[in-house]
Amino acid sequence: MALGTDAPAGAAALNYDTTGDGITFRTPPLKRDLEITGTVAARSCGSPPRRPTRISSWCCGYSTPSENEVVFIGSNDPRVPVGLGWLRASHRKLDPRRSLPYRPWHAHDEEWPLTPGEPVELDVEIWPTSIVVPSGYRIALTVRGSDYEYDGTDAGLANAPYPMKGVGPFTHADPDDRPAGTFACRNTLHFGADKAPYLLLPVISQS
Repeated sequence: MALGTDAPAGAAALNYDTTGDGITFRTPPLKRDLEITGTVAARSCGSPPRRPTRISSWCCGYSTPSENEVVFIGSNDPRVPVGLGWLRASHRKLDPRRSLPYRPWHAHDEEWPLTPGEPVELDVEIWPTSIVVPSGYRIALTVRGSDYEYDGTDAGLANAPYPMKGVGPFTHADPDDRPAGTFACRNTLHFGADKAPYLLLPVISQS
């Protein structure tokens, strides 16, 4: 459950419920301040148990030495993580002319259904950010099948036109678009020498 710089030593798999809190990976406590400025990208290798399509939701954040999550005031929500990204796995096709290592560009011109139990690579663009993570804190990446929520509660701002739980109005909960019979299941993340997921961060040198 760690974020590190070493490649996976062997094959492994982790499961998570698509309607739950997902899986969170964390770095060890940082030994120095770390500035992250720019576009963030992430790749996973996942498979569904039986369903043809799903959404992968990613959030990138950091926590204090006591493991408390740090959130920020965003433009559309008062409690947002460092970055957010989404991908409907059946729309994982990339445009090779526009894609960059740090910014995958999805074509959205055809649907690629999933085969139950067959791992596929999922490249997710996470919104650009600019932050300095202090020494002693941890960077975290969460993989979910549902929208990020800070603590499950609504911030409850007066006259707010939508609930504010962490993603503002950018939710993926429409029952017509995400019927429970299709999306409520248990997904698998795969790890190995030929299935190496990663988080690509734009680190600014302090030298």
